[in-house]
Amino acid sequence: MIPALKTLEDAVSFDLATHKLRELNSALAALPGNTNQTSWHVKNPRGEHAIAVGVTVPVAISIDGHVGYYCAGMNDGAEITVLGNAAARCGLSMKGVDIVVKGSVGHMSGFMAQSGNLVILGDAGEALGDSLYEAKIFLRGNAAGLGADCEEKPFADADYALLAGLLKRAGAPADVAAFKLYGSARTLYHFHVDNAGAY
Repeated sequence: MIPALKTLEDAVSFDLATHKLRELNSALAALPGNTNQTSWHVKNPRGEHAIAVGVTVPVAISIDGHVGYYCAGMNDGAEITVLGNAAARCGLSMKGVDIVVKGSVGHMSGFMAQSGNLVILGDAGEALGDSLYEAKIFLRGNAAGLGADCEEKPFADADYALLAGLLKRAGAPADVAAFKLYGSARTLYHFHVDNAGAY
């Protein structure tokens, strides 16, 4: 399990006002599995697209502001907190990442999410969770619409405990009872001609 974020003095600080986004993503991609640089603080994201994509090591990344498209996409093993809003396709093709967005997310967030958890304290755009597999989406606000094969699910005690832990680690205290849980209806796992229009 990824530890809680350290103090900013102990984190690797990366300022996108003075460094290129490519440098950040390259540095994260180069981390070895046994890295001791487990806490990262990204400053001045300024709505840039594709921040912290393709991370495959267990690090905690706090992004201090709003982000653009594809934030935290294709990640496996990281824990990412966005201290603002995220644009379209946040959490694209999640492969085991935990993402907490303290604001709202754009359309098609959680698209083709395979595993992990996406927590949204604000609202969500159209096609939330489109074509997702076994990832879970926790939403406190309202969704403009659900994507193909995404449906609301009942909460189990384990889901409440999971959500509470994610919120605590992200420093985002909130009432877990205020959230809705979304997951896969599992009708698109195997091709069936009756569902052809949804693929």
